[in-house]
Amino acid sequence: MARTIAVSGTASGIGAALAALLRDQGDTVIGIDLRDADVCADLGGPEGRSRAVAEVLDRAGGTLDGVVACAGVSDFTPLPVKVNYFGVVALLDGLRPALARAQAPRAAVVGSIAGTHPVDDAIVRACLDGDEPAALLAAERVVEAGAGNQTYSSSKSAIAQWLRRVCTTPEWAGAGIPLNAIAPGVVRTAMTEPLFADADMLKIMNEAVPMPLHGYADANVIAEALRWLISPANTHMTGQVIYVDGGAEASLRDPSVF
Repeated sequence: MARTIAVSGTASGIGAALAALLRDQGDTVIGIDLRDADVCADLGGPEGRSRAVAEVLDRAGGTLDGVVACAGVSDFTPLPVKVNYFGVVALLDGLRPALARAQAPRAAVVGSIAGTHPVDDAIVRACLDGDEPAALLAAERVVEAGAGNQTYSSSKSAIAQWLRRVCTTPEWAGAGIPLNAIAPGVVRTAMTEPLFADADMLKIMNEAVPMPLHGYADANVIAEALRWLISPANTHMTGQVIYVDGGAEASLRDPSVF
């Protein structure tokens, strides 16, 4: 049976790959992105988030079978906090009532292996408190201190923790909505192209994200995992952060962490 799925970040990368897979199997995809999408909106601010939710609901007729938050940025600025955390939460919270109206609703997020890397506790704490001004202020301080890479890891750690906090609540599990994340390692997309082109950055990336199983992934690998997560077949998995990372997470963390 054809379903209606909202996907953010469909203009490129994982979002584009997922949208293509879903459309090929007969689903209706409502794409969200800054440009080249069904709904053009900036998830980095309140106005764009509200517009994205309103336009998706209008296009879907008030009911959605799935929502996948793929849109994200990896800048060493406060922007990842805006998009990767607050943009994702606003989108999922805003579209959750439409999911609850569907027969077999599903939701998923694109996390990252970076969520296991060092983070700034103040950023993560403010995110989980829902205090965007405080989170952005903490992010600005981190950038000024020369640790801008932690804005990305903090945003991904925070969204994974948010997901695990809310997934079993009446609003999600109680409404029959599984909520999970795929956490990729290094994926070959337009966003990571500059890293591959820089020999020094490539060395750092290989050390930070070792991928002994088949090396770097392409976007389709992650899209296939997301497709299953939001399929009707996934009836009982919720609150899980699934590392599709060529073994990076298992390489970096002690075996007692699972």
